[in-house]
Amino acid sequence: MRVLILNIDRDDDFGRKAKVKSPIIGVQDNLDAANKLGRIDPEDSDLNAIFLAISTYDRIKKEGKDVEIATLCGDINVGVKSDQKITDQLKTVIEKTGAEEAILISDGAEDEYILPIVQSRLKITSIQRVSVKQSKELEDTYYRIIKLLDDDKVKKQFILPIALILIVWAIFAILDMAASGFGAIILTLGAYLLIRVFNWERNIAMMFHEMKSGMLTGKLSFYTYIIAIVIIAVSVFYAYNNTKFNSELLWAIPVLSFLKDITWGIVSAGLIAAFGRVTDTYVRKNKVNWSYWIVPFSLFAFGFTASAIFGSLYDSLLSGFSIEPFLTPTFIGYASVGILIAFIGAVSYHYIKDIYITEEHEIDIEEQTTKLLEKAE
Repeated sequence: MRVLILNIDRDDDFGRKAKVKSPIIGVQDNLDAANKLGRIDPEDSDLNAIFLAISTYDRIKKEGKDVEIATLCGDINVGVKSDQKITDQLKTVIEKTGAEEAILISDGAEDEYILPIVQSRLKITSIQRVSVKQSKELEDTYYRIIKLLDDDKVKKQFILPIALILIVWAIFAILDMAASGFGAIILTLGAYLLIRVFNWERNIAMMFHEMKSGMLTGKLSFYTYIIAIVIIAVSVFYAYNNTKFNSELLWAIPVLSFLKDITWGIVSAGLIAAFGRVTDTYVRKNKVNWSYWIVPFSLFAFGFTASAIFGSLYDSLLSGFSIEPFLTPTFIGYASVGILIAFIGAVSYHYIKDIYITEEHEIDIEEQTTKLLEKAE
């Protein structure tokens, strides 16, 4: 049974530096490759590995066993590309040497990642690892950090918030707004943590995917979303400019002023976004999505009731917690209209749901049943 002393150079130092073509089979060819690499880069750890492979070859050869030696080289782009090259070279070496067992020689943890590849084709009886003693711990630590940073979960949980903070900081530093930049950083980090806590990552990713798809395919919803965002932004600035911040006033007064001024901006943005969504659905599927019927009723009901509540609370606090603002025709009228709209929307939606949505569901079931019957025939 032939034993193969297998040396692995996953990042192809022999090929890149010494211009040696791999696989390198035979003790003499491995010695020549080591000499070439040693003249160019005598500090390369792959030299230790190949000389250990040669030393192991000589020792087993003296024991009278049938042994061969080979060095496999990957690619500078360590990963799928390099492992594919090593796999192809290993197949060539097995065909030429007829080896059935292998002793794996490695100069670090990185090379040992191809262990499953070798094990799927050869029985590994031993693994010999070599590294310069002064750099062993440093090399392992460096490689583990690199592999950790390459993990998608680590990128999203740690690198992403750091990147966001640096970007926000850089933007405000360029604008010479250092004090505001600190507040923006806290806001960005808080928003990120909030998204993580409530697992909104998928929803946000879907939103960006829809926006990208809308831009490429010309969907109306893409443009209505942009208009909705602009309306909300303008409403926020308008409400902020109209809000009077005074340390002598109760903190709730400016908050209520801001909320009552932004209410109809939110309603307008929601109506425009919903319109674009319904239109796209109709164009794509050639049918109306009746589940959106309740949206305008809900938005208008919110607009009237919120305006009534926030406005009356604002006036009440300004006048010293008076109940009179809640007895005005404005409050009663807005609140009544909001409740009436919500009632009409709920009743009509229930009616439409029973007729159209149930009918569409039954049609879908019939279509699926027909397809199953056609397949069975």
